[in-house]
Amino acid sequence: MIKILNYSEINGANIFSRETSSSGVEDIVSEILRNVKEKKDAALLDYCAQFDGTAPEALEVSPEEIQEAFAAVDNKFVNILKKASENITTFHSCQVRNSFILNECKGVITGQKVVPLDKVGLYVPGGTATYPSSVLMNCLPAKIAGVKEIIMVTPAKYGKINPIILVAAKIAGVDRIFKAGGAQAIAALAYGTETIPKVDKIVGPGNAFVAEAKKQVFGVVDIDMIAGPSEILIVADQTCNAHYIAADMLSQAEHDKMASAVLITDSPELAQTVSLELENQLSLLPREEIARCSIENNGKIIITRDIETAIDMANEIAPEHLELCLDNPFDYLDRIRHAGSVFMGKNCPEALGDYFAGPNHTLPTNGTARFSSPLSVDDFVKKYQYTYYTKSALSKVADDIAYFAEQEGLLAHARSVTVRFDE
Repeated sequence: MIKILNYSEINGANIFSRETSSSGVEDIVSEILRNVKEKKDAALLDYCAQFDGTAPEALEVSPEEIQEAFAAVDNKFVNILKKASENITTFHSCQVRNSFILNECKGVITGQKVVPLDKVGLYVPGGTATYPSSVLMNCLPAKIAGVKEIIMVTPAKYGKINPIILVAAKIAGVDRIFKAGGAQAIAALAYGTETIPKVDKIVGPGNAFVAEAKKQVFGVVDIDMIAGPSEILIVADQTCNAHYIAADMLSQAEHDKMASAVLITDSPELAQTVSLELENQLSLLPREEIARCSIENNGKIIITRDIETAIDMANEIAPEHLELCLDNPFDYLDRIRHAGSVFMGKNCPEALGDYFAGPNHTLPTNGTARFSSPLSVDDFVKKYQYTYYTKSALSKVADDIAYFAEQEGLLAHARSVTVRFDE
């Protein structure tokens, strides 16, 4: 059964399980990265044979395989992917930043240019579950940003990629797709091989080995984030439907055994009813073992004196997903400081954001929403700034700059300005 606690019995920072299982992973990943960096395609193919059942005849997916994938996926799902893609595109198009230029003083021009990255690598898992939604969420913001080339890697079990992944990739606009997964695929993207090009940034979720590989190659390339187990925090009052609340909690618990689902409520009666509903609904799930482990080990129901206290706890926790299951959620929106994505009202389950609404589902976990943001168009651009002064404009500030530099003991800095006026 899920634990029911009073808010005074627990520290907000400890509400979610922050543990990750990574024993022995670091050294294994280091060896894989080194091997692929040195031996390139040869090492990559060896790992494909070892982990995916066979080494593919060709690492890159062909146009014919894309066509076969569309033939294998029913039209209803293809159309749903297209609708979701439209929603995601509409939302993320509003995030596009513009370059700017300032010319307020005579002879002085400063500005900032926003430019897209050249190449981005997208990792797509291929383990116990298949996530075409992640293809859309990671690729479409990059396309909107103007990234020149998007390279996707994903495991090909016995040489085959799940066709819905290929269909999603085509709809999202992925440029090239390769049959490689795990830490070895991250190595290929980071260092390049004879077949897979080196990229500038790697995005996308993965298991502990993928996460560790992204962590180790950061600096060689950029990465999106190191995501932890999935989290959902629900704030609900006594008017909420316990059946709905339990279903929303289980939507995250079924991800993996380390996932965390937490309810904060001011109603002891709702707490007890949700606890019973969780037990009833668990038995209906195909992934019952995973969800039950998550609920029993990491799940919690916390009773507070009022909803205001619940909101304060939510800010302290900084959850990945926050549901405000209240009749008047917008009354509280301005009080939310720390959350990855907020779902407003009683008819906005977190799954709406996973697949369809438009906001991104790649979100900060482990309390990092205190200082980081969801994946966005911003993640696929970089900025540089520029400055232009005429000699006349420089003369007006030369003494100030030189004096500033002298205070730091950097006389060559000062002279680089004053030398222009020695004559």
